[in-house]
Amino acid sequence: MQSDSMQPKAAEERLQTIITLMERSALYRRALGPIMVWLGIIGSGASLLGWYFHVIHPKQFVYYWLGVGVAAASGAFLMARRQAIKESELFWSPPARRVVHALVPPLVIGSALAVFSADLDTPWFARILPIFWAWSYGCALHSAGFFMAQGVRWLGWAFIAIGFADALISPKFESHKGLEYAHLTMGVCFGGLHLIAGAYLYFTERSRKSA
Repeated sequence: MQSDSMQPKAAEERLQTIITLMERSALYRRALGPIMVWLGIIGSGASLLGWYFHVIHPKQFVYYWLGVGVAAASGAFLMARRQAIKESELFWSPPARRVVHALVPPLVIGSALAVFSADLDTPWFARILPIFWAWSYGCALHSAGFFMAQGVRWLGWAFIAIGFADALISPKFESHKGLEYAHLTMGVCFGGLHLIAGAYLYFTERSRKSA
């Protein structure tokens, strides 16, 4: 009896979540632009610094990019929270929880692979780690895209495609240059793609306002 009474309530909550997501699509779009630019700047800058300072030891490489990821995610969290406060919106709302729940599983897999590769301390596994990171992050964006703008799913596919391209190209590089090239992969994926997405969101949002 209790389960039967809970079903209409759960269906009503899902419907209300969908309606809220549709109503807030413009808000999420405005918030995504600065976040994408922030992530792009952090990814590009970290890639250049890692290459310039020769962060090519496997453990150094893994922990370096884990630290970059934590810094980037923390900044994105603060920007999203500030945007919610500015718009007088509840930050940890049911739609926000659905987006986070969609993001978490692939990101957990990517983080676990990083910790595992750091313990292995082997250059070849650290070299292919950006490929798995690109795939995991792409899957996370694609999952979250079902609750956000459709372009987020296309961005996820772009990460997945670059991961496959890197998997095809990386064997052609000499082993001692592998982790130097891995910084380039991280810069293209987590720097370049985010900057492109941020620029697209900025100019399309600007054209909408002027229309």
